[in-house]
Amino acid sequence: MPLALYALTAGAFGIGVTEFVIMGLLLEVSADFGVTIVAAGLLISGYALGVVIGAPVLTVVTARLPRKTVLIVLMAIFVAGNTACAIAPSYGFLMAARVLTAFAHGAFFGVGSVVATGLVAADRKATAIAVMFTGLTVATILGVPLGTLVGQHLGWRATFWAVAVVGLIALAIIAALVPEDDRPVEASDWRADIAAILRAPVLLGLATTALGYAGVFAVFTYIAPMLTRISGFSEVAVSPILLVFGGGLVAGNLLGGKLADRWLVPTVFATLAALAVVLALMAPGLRSPFTAVVLVGLLGATAFATVAPLQMWVLSKTEGAGQSLASSFNIAAFNLGNAIGAWAGGFVIDHGAGLAAIPLWAALFPLAAILVASLAVSEERAARRVTC
Repeated sequence: MPLALYALTAGAFGIGVTEFVIMGLLLEVSADFGVTIVAAGLLISGYALGVVIGAPVLTVVTARLPRKTVLIVLMAIFVAGNTACAIAPSYGFLMAARVLTAFAHGAFFGVGSVVATGLVAADRKATAIAVMFTGLTVATILGVPLGTLVGQHLGWRATFWAVAVVGLIALAIIAALVPEDDRPVEASDWRADIAAILRAPVLLGLATTALGYAGVFAVFTYIAPMLTRISGFSEVAVSPILLVFGGGLVAGNLLGGKLADRWLVPTVFATLAALAVVLALMAPGLRSPFTAVVLVGLLGATAFATVAPLQMWVLSKTEGAGQSLASSFNIAAFNLGNAIGAWAGGFVIDHGAGLAAIPLWAALFPLAAILVASLAVSEERAARRVTC
């Protein structure tokens, strides 16, 4: 794999830390601003919705710029957003800063995915995407537990200052290693690109992505209170357990990419089914500290095993559409799922079922994703028969 690909991995690492680290700091943020855990969890939904809005908008706005310039500008927005989070005087300001930071997220992964696939041979495209997304997994293994630890000992604001520094380092690496490219990100008409993306097979693919990840974030948003209040761990133990989750992310991410290069559609269905099983098992499994740790690792593995297959599957359906725009829409779909999942978990808590019931309800999301994916496959087969 070329060095430029690892520059993208560095950027993904910085973005991954700021997206996920808030989950380990929900208790600290809620106490500081005097809000409920559910309200603090909405900081995750707000970030996710920022990605949903920012991904296609910034991709279109920057469509005529060289890709390297786009990546550098997006990382600069990322640094500014995290700095604003660190100095937030109120809950509302922090929410606005999180949304600003999120604007860079979707466009970075959208453009970055296209750059990554352009750096390798055709039979390694899904693996290249998985390598770039390894930055997210490493962020979870190292960045999130360390950020949680920093937040618990030095205050949650110190974590966001540290993330801003990580963003500056990632920006420098991208500037140094990503090759200059004078070609525009997209040369096609964005209106035609959107029309192609709005076709039924593409929309079904995006819906599959959103539903699959809603299940992940319904649980992961509230993983810290689940581990402390259901499994009986201390708050200090949350960070080491997140390391187990991160280890699962790395294994699942790379495995999903390799399998998708060989059997794309079967891998989509298999990874979603595995995710549903793990979520269902977490409902009773969280009550035992040992099985809780094992299942947290399996959740990481099954969650990120879906990323590269779903990204490649949607890209394969967008013939005629601008690849950067299509890719950013799928990143937006991932984060729409994140927002839906965080909201759904809070809904289960607020309406009496409680933390322990979240995993079982969350398992319904990947099952729904499988049904939507089946419909997408049926639509494609019907379209091929008509064409023939």
